[in-house]
Amino acid sequence: MFNKSKSNSRFKVIYKNGSSSGCKILVDKETGINYLYSWDRYSGGLTPLLDQNGSPVISTEKNE
Repeated sequence: MFNKSKSNSRFKVIYKNGSSSGCKILVDKETGINYLYSWDRYSGGLTPLLDQNGSPVISTEKNE
């Protein structure tokens, strides 16, 4: 149903911590916007990663 090829993935994991609970930082390769994904066992949440001014954190290197 969905293309699971890593080469076509829009998001790249740049940080991961934890196993049954933890967090990841994902970067959208097209926009450069960073997202924080946090989970604890069977629940989780996703939000844009914000800087001290409340603006989204944007990576300068979008496509690697």
